Amino acid sequence: MRINRALRAGIGAVALALAVASTAACGGGSDKSAVENAKDGKLTIGIKFDQPGLGLRNKDGSYSGFDVEVAEYVAGKLGVQPDQITFKEAPSAQRETLIENGQVDLIVATYSINDKRKEKVDFAGPYFVAGQSLLVKADNTTITGPESLTGGKKLCSVKGSTPAQNVKDKYANDVQLQEYDTYSLCVEALRSGSVDAVTTDDIILAGFAAQSPGQLKVVGKPFTTENYGIGLKKGDQETRDAVNDAIEAMIADGSWADALNQTFGATGYQIPAPPTVNRY
Repeated sequence: MRINRALRAGIGAVALALAVASTAACGGGSDKSAVENAKDGKLTIGIKFDQPGLGLRNKDGSYSGFDVEVAEYVAGKLGVQPDQITFKEAPSAQRETLIENGQVDLIVATYSINDKRKEKVDFAGPYFVAGQSLLVKADNTTITGPESLTGGKKLCSVKGSTPAQNVKDKYANDVQLQEYDTYSLCVEALRSGSVDAVTTDDIILAGFAAQSPGQLKVVGKPFTTENYGIGLKKGDQETRDAVNDAIEAMIADGSWADALNQTFGATGYQIPAPPTVNRY
């Protein structure tokens, strides 16, 4: 029996609708902006789960760190209480995808603003300015900065970030790069002797050093400038303006300094001056 054109079109429309519905269900993403979701009283925010002092999932299931404090403050300014925030792990290599797919409303995860990332997502901020440095074992006296990583030393960083390649390109072209999914795995490799150093931003490394007193140390002066921004959906000007307002308020009312002192005051890390929000 021949199926007429109208019937075929109807069948095709149903199949397409089912496919779209299936894709939406599997992806779990939302087409709403962060501001729109905040009006409903809830936000999903991407953070790191393994960075002590910044974004850490504790053994009891709670979350702590400066990025968590920033996320909760910003959410509060958008009208969302801390217990209505869903924190989602945001590994470095997945951050743009999480935003683009609508799986998170915002990302507050030591997310350096750069031109390549701005092709896919927008940023509010910066809310912090860090600098790249090196983490080594406490008894290491040979590595004092990026220039001392010559001789085929093994350097670890994470997939989806740029610090290790930066060292290879600018300071030690024979360094052996090792990439892991998370910085905590890099730190484990450092402890075991599988790598000679870990590189990323100084504040991240300071958190790991403080977690292992007497075992690890941060060496050398910072040799880059990393502007941490809050990632959000590209083209969402309303959310970006609202988040920028919140960051400026956090700095102005003293909450920014309080959060840093609370999370890093006992580590010896020198708290920097607050940044100027760039409303580009």
